[in-house]
Amino acid sequence: MRHFVLGFALVCAAPAFAQDVARMDKVAAAEADSGAFMGAVLVAQDGRILFDKGYGSANLEWKIPNDGETKFRLGSITKQFTAASILLLQERGKLRLDAPVKTYLPDAPAAWDKVTVFHLLTHSAGIPNFTSFDEYSASRTQATTLDALIARFRGKPLDFAPGERHSYSNSGYVLLTAIIEKASGQPYAALVAENLFKPLGMADSGYDSHAQVIPHRASGYSPRAGLVVNADYIDMSIPQGAGALYSTTHDLLKWETGLWGGKLLKPESLAAMRTPYKDNYALGIVAVARDGSTTLSHGGGIEGFNTWLGYDPDRRITVVVLANLNGNSADKLGATMMTLARGGTITLPSERKAVKLEPALLKAYEGTYEANPNFSFTLRAEGDRLIAQATRQPPLDLLPEAKDRFFFRAVDAQMDFTRDASGKIVGAVMHQNGRDQKAVRK
Repeated sequence: MRHFVLGFALVCAAPAFAQDVARMDKVAAAEADSGAFMGAVLVAQDGRILFDKGYGSANLEWKIPNDGETKFRLGSITKQFTAASILLLQERGKLRLDAPVKTYLPDAPAAWDKVTVFHLLTHSAGIPNFTSFDEYSASRTQATTLDALIARFRGKPLDFAPGERHSYSNSGYVLLTAIIEKASGQPYAALVAENLFKPLGMADSGYDSHAQVIPHRASGYSPRAGLVVNADYIDMSIPQGAGALYSTTHDLLKWETGLWGGKLLKPESLAAMRTPYKDNYALGIVAVARDGSTTLSHGGGIEGFNTWLGYDPDRRITVVVLANLNGNSADKLGATMMTLARGGTITLPSERKAVKLEPALLKAYEGTYEANPNFSFTLRAEGDRLIAQATRQPPLDLLPEAKDRFFFRAVDAQMDFTRDASGKIVGAVMHQNGRDQKAVRK
């Protein structure tokens, strides 16, 4: 879970549908000017580019600017390419989503007997996520094979029975990589290149490699102790079909328009790909319907890069945000740009105006609010200020924008308070990264 104090502007839907391109630039530039974002942003409708701009440097040493042709590691956006490959192989009769993993990987352990291809696609298999293991940090720098990578988690017990719940696991998509190679008789990288990239003209996309010279590839960076440093090394034999691809904003526009335009998969496959199973997760994408709009999206994070790719199938809007500086800006800007593309409005933290509430009114908000058993925040009134302190985080001023609506100046997050029929404050809703999280007053 992402704590609310690390968040983004409140997204307000509006019925109008007029894209404000100047506003898109202002919002993205504000994030870049804050030092939190370097990368490229693209917004398009019906394949027509509305906004296309780079911010910061693809390489800080040489001050080479980012743009729509810069190649970024995608991280987990890769998963939708893996899912599409699985669906394509099903259409060709090479595999079935409802078949057990053991059908294609005969040496799979007995614990996986009831795990199907579908369970892997939807993160509902219960197979532990190897990137969460204690030893992962040390092992990520070491070149490996697909079989050796699977050996890292094949002996672990399942976290839960297959299909019981959703728990994000890169292990599942490593297994899907192996299944693709077994069923197709091709290396994963070759299959994706021949069957997905080539038909759509995605000449600037591929499986990343440290050894290969790749023109216009961005260097990846991370924030550390107030500085920007070169990102830690990860050997690209590690992420596989869970996160190893690279692309550009321009190529990803080709992907969204081609995929959802029916150039690669049959309608029934596309319908399956966008149908959520548990926790809004479908096949390699998150599918969320809210306030009359549907968003098909996925974020990604890998050493030096964070990414977000989203599509509104009703308005045929594509939003791509690719960052070569680790942080949550890609998610933030993705949600923001989608809202602006739909004709909505965005208020930046610097534009919010605080109003004055009497100390007695502020005192009514005091208390502890629990979002989940592992995360809560406490509010206390000090004179004409309300102070919020979340679990394992420093205290921050929470400023009133109106009765029951507050915002943070230090970070981009907002809070609305909820009351019962008698008027008593019973909870709060935290807004961040385009997401709403409820908390109950204890």
